[in-house]
Amino acid sequence: MTTILQLLEAGEASAPALSAPGRPALSYGGLRALCASTVESLNALGVGRGDRVAIVLPNGPEMAAAFVAVGSGAVTAPLNPAYRAEEFAFYLEDLGAKALLAERGSDSPAIGAAQSLGIPVISLVADAEGPAGAFSLEGGMSARSAANPGPAEAGDIALILHTSGTTSRPKIVPLSQANVTASAANIRESLLLTPADVCMNIMPLFHIHGLIAAVLSSLSAGASIFCTPGFNALKVFGWLDEAEPSWYTAVPTMHQAILARAERNQASVARARLRFIRSSSSSLPPQVMKELEALFRCPVIEAYGMTEAAHQMASNQLPPGKRKPGSVGPEAGPEMGVMSPDGKLLEAGEIGEIVIRGPNVTAGYEANPAANEEAFAHGWFHTGDQGRMDEEGFFTITGRLKEIINRGGEKVSPREVDEVLMDHPAVAQVVTFAVPHEKLGEEVAAAVVLRENAACAENELRDFASQRLADFKVPRKIVFLEEIPKGATGKLQRIGLAEKLGLTS
Repeated sequence: MTTILQLLEAGEASAPALSAPGRPALSYGGLRALCASTVESLNALGVGRGDRVAIVLPNGPEMAAAFVAVGSGAVTAPLNPAYRAEEFAFYLEDLGAKALLAERGSDSPAIGAAQSLGIPVISLVADAEGPAGAFSLEGGMSARSAANPGPAEAGDIALILHTSGTTSRPKIVPLSQANVTASAANIRESLLLTPADVCMNIMPLFHIHGLIAAVLSSLSAGASIFCTPGFNALKVFGWLDEAEPSWYTAVPTMHQAILARAERNQASVARARLRFIRSSSSSLPPQVMKELEALFRCPVIEAYGMTEAAHQMASNQLPPGKRKPGSVGPEAGPEMGVMSPDGKLLEAGEIGEIVIRGPNVTAGYEANPAANEEAFAHGWFHTGDQGRMDEEGFFTITGRLKEIINRGGEKVSPREVDEVLMDHPAVAQVVTFAVPHEKLGEEVAAAVVLRENAACAENELRDFASQRLADFKVPRKIVFLEEIPKGATGKLQRIGLAEKLGLTS
């Protein structure tokens, strides 16, 4: 199973593959036929293996189906539909897109950006009378045969995504068919997925988490995906009732939003029959894990992923295996280690940089030799995350190396401060971050969202933290917010938060 088409063979022809709120399911037989017709249509428009198709579609079954179908014979490059025209122009040009795929009748600024660059627009026409995800393509390109037609092969690039580019120009991450199918298989095995499973997808499908952890891992097991229009805390409980999912995967902020509304949706919670809940893409506060497990009466499995690894690297285990709050679990796919700056692999308990290697890891950033030299040193891919491994092989991430706060030479892990402040009964969310300091270089600050109807003063929180943290780790500045700024995928943002909050002067 080294291509997307081979991966789809896991499903029985009549079994449901994709469904959506209020719509009948698309079967595996239907999805395989859709892949074949899509590759044929793209080939007739001159798009084949190795050609890049930027996809700008709203979350839902058509986006999931387009990712799989286009990826069966070309390179998919999903873009965030919320981008502005200038951002679309940058990404389309940077990708070298052969075509843009958008909904027929779409008013997305991506269309104008593509036209200004001379990039043809292919229209996706959803089948309003058909099953969820069914579509056809209408050409915006002159009919001509593709240079490399037919189904994709294992070494072909299947998916291209950009890194977040928080501190530098975004890097292009090409992931091969073999990369993405290896990662899907790793997740399937970690979660013991079977054809009986139903995943409720609330993750955006322009991000590696939703594409691989929700969509491809499920399809590799012959299971089904209930494709929502995107995360909406007001609708999640209704979807739980309609889809009767066995699991969902999300980022911690989504889990926290679900917890915040659970009290008003007790009947749906009581009816839920989740086998497990998965969390990834940023650290899950142990307090949130405990609340979720108590609410839904099932294990919460925290995993560790990143774009360059086609998502999953480590994962906690389903019962009777172990799951450790605050840990991302043992390696779950690629080989993992902890490395010192001079390239030495460290022993259990020692802190260093997390490194990985394996069949799911990208072969390298595109057209960026400097980044590749740095990231692929000593025969391993360097994740940029600081952490340690315990005696049982479970990894704990202590923070992004770029996010570690350097307070006058004392190094502070923001995550450690987060977890202490989260234990205060009034605190719902917290992000610890660095603010500039004239003498120390950096000082510790925290942005806090309080629980509904709770009250807490800044000095009270500082006193609480000082009982459990060394003095240099206690935030000198605490900002109370109604909402902490998040990235496009719902991840809380540490880097750049001081600037966003006006705390740099």
